[in-house]
Amino acid sequence: MERVKLWFSAFRLRTLPLSISGIVVGSCFAAYNGVFNPLVFALALLVTLALQILSNLANDYGDGTKGTDNENRVGPMRAVQSGKITPDQMLEALKINVLVVIFLTVFLIYIAFGHRYFLYSLFFFVLGGVSVYAAMKYTMGDSAYGYRGLGDVYVLIFFGFVSVVGSYFLFSKQLDHIVFLPAIAVGLLSVGVLNLNNMRDIESDKLSNKITTAVKLGKVKSKKYHLFLIIGAMIAGIVFSILYYTSPWNFLFLIAYIPLSIHIKKIINAQVSSDFDSQLKVLALSTFLFSLLLGIGYIL
Repeated sequence: MERVKLWFSAFRLRTLPLSISGIVVGSCFAAYNGVFNPLVFALALLVTLALQILSNLANDYGDGTKGTDNENRVGPMRAVQSGKITPDQMLEALKINVLVVIFLTVFLIYIAFGHRYFLYSLFFFVLGGVSVYAAMKYTMGDSAYGYRGLGDVYVLIFFGFVSVVGSYFLFSKQLDHIVFLPAIAVGLLSVGVLNLNNMRDIESDKLSNKITTAVKLGKVKSKKYHLFLIIGAMIAGIVFSILYYTSPWNFLFLIAYIPLSIHIKKIINAQVSSDFDSQLKVLALSTFLFSLLLGIGYIL
């Protein structure tokens, strides 16, 4: 049982609600347009969760073997860092996880497109491969993009556009302008979560030569960048619901702006690494709440 708890800890379960936020939004708008399929929704969730767990394990392995996760790092101790899971064991888990992702992705594509949409199926096979690569290369390997300040771009693309627009396409088999502003909003909030993590680790990352956007900008400019991300997402949500207004329910997501506004105030006053760490869960859950209410507001 202790071993199971250890692996669940390595999965970083608190990151999972954030990972499915885009799927929730894309699926809700599919339901709004009458093309929702519950099996596609379930499989899309499973694929996304498997990819997020893959990313978490890969980050644990990459930062652990590079020595980035050390005594200077703030936050919960990682599995490889603790020595309770060896790098070889983590690598085996990564291989198993990749197989799970491949199986679920093939099943999802078959259910979504069947035999009728070969080019769409091919595109999503490639997209799945790129997603696996992106999940693993954030910290793994000599050319890890997370060590070169590119993590923000990848999060915006995969947590925003791929997640929202991609999931909507699985249902509708077409691109629709209605999902682009929500994709931007969810993407910006997700980058905000990454930036929080990087602001927390800014000092230890400097020592480990992990060059994140926060390291490049420094603490003061990173705060301004963070406010741009969160406020930008909030504005995108409001603009979207004005442009695509159908009923007062469309503004249900404004409830999520209460914890987001409190979060902004907390970040403005944050001084030490623990101040940023305490806001990670807040922002991740606020992003999920925003996504859920934004989607439900158009179904009601």
